[in-house]
Amino acid sequence: MKDASEPSNIVSLSQRLDPSSERGGALLNTVRDIASRRLQLLVNGMFEHVDDALFDLAEKAENNAAQMHYFDGMREVRKRRPAVERTFLSTVTRGIADFASQQRQTASGVPLPIGSVELTLVADNELEESLAITSMIGKNETRLTRDLFAVNQRLSVIYGGTRIDDANNPVAPAALTQAFRQAMRELSAEMRVKLIIYKLFDRYVLASLDELYQEINAELVRAGVLPQLRHEVLRQPSAAPGSAGIGGEAVAQALPGVLPDDGGASAELLQTLRTLFSARRGDLPENLPIGGPLQVPTVNELIGALSVLQSQAATIGSPLPLRGSQSTASVLQEVAHLKEQLLSQIGSLRGERPGQVATMDEDTIDLVGMLFEFILEDRNLPTEMQVMLARLQIPYLKAAILDRRLFAHRQHPARRLLDSLADAAKGWSAESDRDHRLHDKVKSVVDSLLQEFDDDLSIFERLNIELQDFQDQSRRRAELAEQRVAESTRGREKLEQARRRAAREILTRIGDHSLPPLIHGILSRAWANYMVLTILRQGEESSEFRDALRFVNDFIDSTRPARSIEERRTLRQMLPGIERSLRRGLANVAFQENDIERLLAQLHTYYRHQLGESVPAAEVQAAEAAATLPIPESIQPIAESEAALDAIEPPPEPVEDTPELRMVGELKPGIWLEFVTEGDTLERAKLSWISPMSGRYLFVNRRGLKVADYSPHELAIELAAGRARVLESTALFDRALDAIVGRLSQPATASASDIE
Repeated sequence: MKDASEPSNIVSLSQRLDPSSERGGALLNTVRDIASRRLQLLVNGMFEHVDDALFDLAEKAENNAAQMHYFDGMREVRKRRPAVERTFLSTVTRGIADFASQQRQTASGVPLPIGSVELTLVADNELEESLAITSMIGKNETRLTRDLFAVNQRLSVIYGGTRIDDANNPVAPAALTQAFRQAMRELSAEMRVKLIIYKLFDRYVLASLDELYQEINAELVRAGVLPQLRHEVLRQPSAAPGSAGIGGEAVAQALPGVLPDDGGASAELLQTLRTLFSARRGDLPENLPIGGPLQVPTVNELIGALSVLQSQAATIGSPLPLRGSQSTASVLQEVAHLKEQLLSQIGSLRGERPGQVATMDEDTIDLVGMLFEFILEDRNLPTEMQVMLARLQIPYLKAAILDRRLFAHRQHPARRLLDSLADAAKGWSAESDRDHRLHDKVKSVVDSLLQEFDDDLSIFERLNIELQDFQDQSRRRAELAEQRVAESTRGREKLEQARRRAAREILTRIGDHSLPPLIHGILSRAWANYMVLTILRQGEESSEFRDALRFVNDFIDSTRPARSIEERRTLRQMLPGIERSLRRGLANVAFQENDIERLLAQLHTYYRHQLGESVPAAEVQAAEAAATLPIPESIQPIAESEAALDAIEPPPEPVEDTPELRMVGELKPGIWLEFVTEGDTLERAKLSWISPMSGRYLFVNRRGLKVADYSPHELAIELAAGRARVLESTALFDRALDAIVGRLSQPATASASDIE
């Protein structure tokens, strides 16, 4: 019998819907409604930040003319914002409608995907815009692979079985970014202003698409479309060792399934980079040697020369004197040194020194050189790890020449290995790796590539699997320690919260009463501890806690002067209940029987005095001394809260809205930060947990051990003072390509980078 909770109509991979059918159309309408609602909120939120960003850049402008450009941009955005939002949303809606009616616009309306644009012929402004869009699409398609894959699969079913991928999905990053590009034509602002808006679109719209895709997937699952689909891209294992030959086609055959077609974005990025390199060299024809028709080295010669250099690097370290240069020219000068080494080595192998390498090979050498220059500049990596990873320049240059797709495919094994190494290195510090396990593992991977990599690219996949297994084991160990730290912190916070609640209740009831030292001492020490334990064990809503509060009221009332016969009668009636409650409460907080009896004897003396009976002075003094009755060792940690009776609540933190405080509010568990600790040493820590009670942020190192905890205000102060820094979560390779494109595009895009 079928479970009633299951969808009544489950559509499997083998079933297809017609998008023009009633059900297919209804499902696509659901997708459209979800996308329209969420995107409207996101793009509205983005535009709320445009004014602030442009104003900040105007304040930092190098001259009055640049400042006026930003102010003009602010006015233009305010005026045209409704039109831009309207055009963007209508373009997205129209794209989904065209998808539903199986139409594709190729000449008008929504522009072609960026992969079809021939960048070598476009104007400088359009090239800058294309670079920005390419970077955004590539970065977010990588980040959203899991959820986007599931959306693609489900839309394929709705669309009648036609393959849907990132390039033709109407709600994928490529389509949404192109729709925004279309909408941006409503603005007549300068390109520098538009580039800033594109960055904000990336930050506030594309960065939140995971929620859109999760909602779409949830709705389609609810409708019965592939409810059992695993939300992950399946990869086939790499080819057997020795199957890869020299050249991209051989590698493509040797690695089936590992390198799926990325659509337009990655290939377009590679074409963009080649265009920029070509422009810097003066647009020489591709694959012809620079300087004339000299005999350029073959791929086999390059690989042979690189193997010799790799052997040297394996024994003496990297042969390249990379120094973290700041300009493109200086970076390319460093790379030129490698070219000279290559040409000299080839000359030794063939007997004559070639004049230059082919243009395509030169592009590859430049790209790899700038990639490793980025690694040496990347503040995301500790210095020790930067130096270690920099030794991989020769193996990665060999891999890039063997397979030209290394820069164009995000799932390339070499690319994934470098990203995995950088991700592992990000959380490394000498303090958290005292046994050198991570350091030695990264070194082992580097040494293996330097010593073993010849022309078989499967080594990258093998080493990546080994590294991931090591990381998984380390992560499991760290998670256990991390849970213990979080539980310990949660327990301390519950204890502190209980202390404050108990202190607040006692102080509120004492009010303006001037209590005798004996009574005050019992309430602030012994009974406060009993109330704390009652809150922790039974809770604040329990009958036991209500009884504890009732005792406080009665105990305070028992100190009122009893002058009349009626007042004395009332006091005598209260005393048995006070004694029973006090005896039971003190026993619960581990007071010994003889201590309880001694305290009760002092109380009896006090109350006899209250009732007007004759009491020797020595007994009265002994009763006063009972206020200092020692607390049993078993509850000393709770007893330390006595001071809370004098200062119940800490002073409220300032609520001034600062960029750092906003940054803190956006942090999510799992993000890594770098802290400057005592002695100016650096410690890297992951945000493990945000307390739902106090709002404090708990940080642990890669072993799961506590490094620090901060309130939001305290962490904002550390960020503002430079004693804390948020590390990037984007993959190393994607960040490197963004930086390379930006560097090659200078100075045109320099102003847009200020917004980072």
